[in-house]
Amino acid sequence: MIKVAVLYPNSEEVKFDFGYYTNTHVPMVQDLVGDALLKVEVERGLGGRGPGEPAPFVAAASLYFESVETFQKSFGPHAEKIGADVPNYSNVQGQIQISEIV
Repeated sequence: MIKVAVLYPNSEEVKFDFGYYTNTHVPMVQDLVGDALLKVEVERGLGGRGPGEPAPFVAAASLYFESVETFQKSFGPHAEKIGADVPNYSNVQGQIQISEIV
């Protein structure tokens, strides 16, 4: 199993609409990739390493797939549409990391 982490860097200028992200964007992604997406989790950054330190990421999403190939097959054809929706909820692009669950 793999996890595709989408990490949205935090800064004083960042804007992020969690309502739109959780109620519209994530369900759209789920609909587009279908059953290939095994599970999705959304996180809101609350803090950093030390007390009062801001979170390094304003938000993170974890999308779980059986394999890299499954992710690429299901996500690839819709990547442009998914990416085009980003301005509807944020002024920052997410960083993507694909990891193997060990």
